[in-house]
Amino acid sequence: MRSDSVKRGVEKAPHRSLLKALGLSQKEIEKPFIGIVNSYNELVPGHIGLKDIVESAKKGVLMEGGTPLEFSTIAVCDGIAMNHEGMRYSLASRELIADSIEIMAKGHGLDGLVLIPNCDKTVPAMLMAAARLNIPCIIISGGPMLAGKHNGKKVDLITVFEGVGAVTSGKMSEEELYELEDKACPGCGSCSGMFTANSMNCISEVLGMALPGNGTIPAVFAERRRLAKLAGMKIMDLVRDQVLPSDILTEKAFENALTVDMALGCSSNTVLHLTAIATEAGVKIDLDKINDISQKTPNLCRLSPAGPYHIEELNEVGGISAVMNELSKKDLIHLDQKTVTGVTIGEIIKDSKKIGDEIIASIDKPYSETGGIAILKGSLAPEGSVVKRAAVAENMLKNKGKARVFDCEEDAVEEILGGKINKGDIVIIRYEGPKGGPGMREMLTPTSALAGMGLDKDVALITDGRFSGGTRGSAIGHVSPEAIEGGPIGLVKDGDIIDIDILEGKLDLLVDEEELEKRRKDLVIKEPSVTGYLAKYSKLVSSASYGAVCKIK
Repeated sequence: MRSDSVKRGVEKAPHRSLLKALGLSQKEIEKPFIGIVNSYNELVPGHIGLKDIVESAKKGVLMEGGTPLEFSTIAVCDGIAMNHEGMRYSLASRELIADSIEIMAKGHGLDGLVLIPNCDKTVPAMLMAAARLNIPCIIISGGPMLAGKHNGKKVDLITVFEGVGAVTSGKMSEEELYELEDKACPGCGSCSGMFTANSMNCISEVLGMALPGNGTIPAVFAERRRLAKLAGMKIMDLVRDQVLPSDILTEKAFENALTVDMALGCSSNTVLHLTAIATEAGVKIDLDKINDISQKTPNLCRLSPAGPYHIEELNEVGGISAVMNELSKKDLIHLDQKTVTGVTIGEIIKDSKKIGDEIIASIDKPYSETGGIAILKGSLAPEGSVVKRAAVAENMLKNKGKARVFDCEEDAVEEILGGKINKGDIVIIRYEGPKGGPGMREMLTPTSALAGMGLDKDVALITDGRFSGGTRGSAIGHVSPEAIEGGPIGLVKDGDIIDIDILEGKLDLLVDEEELEKRRKDLVIKEPSVTGYLAKYSKLVSSASYGAVCKIK
């Protein structure tokens, strides 16, 4: 056992003495040490319920003869961090979480880990740590929030964000908005649509690192706590048999993940996170591969924000296993992939039939023949950009318009809410990339404002930052290279014509090369004024096209 390095032999008597100071008996010390990685805090709604999950996971470990040892990590609520300096820390927290897990696991010789995340960055961070450490690991998330209800309709956090724009444009009263905010988020869990947190929790299942149901069983269901107990039991099998993340996180596993991503219409952030996890696993996933998979994968689900349904309803009709089963009918899933269950993906999904054709469409009659995410390249984004195609209105899939350029999110929001953005405009927000922000802020506030004002079918938004999984409309993010690295997005001026063709995967700035060369010579790059962790992060982080991972060479 790895934990022998801290507990076995005469020379480890001091170590055992310290372990006994924790209250551990000799018998507990002799058993495998299982780290219970708890990201609970009192700031994140998705994590406020994790104490129950942690206790259930511990019971599972105890039932199967292990010694559970809990430690904590941080977590940022993207919704609360949105549209102020806090959002600069959201993506950056991914690295801190992964690093802290590495430190605790290596520093204490742990034999295995039960990883308990829920919201946006915690899930990919824990998967990154699992791949990096390559010791037996299993993910059990806290589960999705139930949708709220208001005036007889299901609502969620995005409904509230869009309500701000509706109030600004006179389509909703402030009293109605206050009523809505009381009802949209009814309790604990990751926000109820196919936003980033739920996207990554669903993908954890597909990768094989979580048990079936991990992505869709609601946070408040007793079934979630039973799943946590089973995860605690399963980690003991993984430790005994030495099943490692490297056995599970193969190239085929990532291809499965991207395929299901496209079928579900997941958050565009999954591109950023899957690329980063693959980097830790030593697997090459680039934007071209993502685009290839998108082109051949039908979109089977239209969950909020792309449609009216929520994760609880996906759970009711068969969940992620049913989606994979439907995809397997056209040989789009690698069925032989190992999972933490001890059986293959094929064995898990063989009897998982979907209920109805509305929430999970038939493979023969999909919502669209291509996937929910598209990669765009061109003179504005030579290294690529990302759009959630499933949430773009039909009329905006091909679009030309005049640029309205802003060097930060706040300036763009002020103009949008001030009624100064017109139909046909293309809003450019730059210096918000991984380095330039720094931290690659999500632009949920401006996109929700546009949607709430009824402009999401007429105005596109392009940024070297990124978008929340809750964003809908022609919102193109991850533009690379970013402005601070001299990317073409930094050369755009008000009135320039931008050509967007999502169907053909193109994003072009229609300015001749002679004029662009002149602009390059006159360009003064705006450096971020940051200190502390963000200053360190800005120096280390890579391009979004490589997953915005921190470079160590």
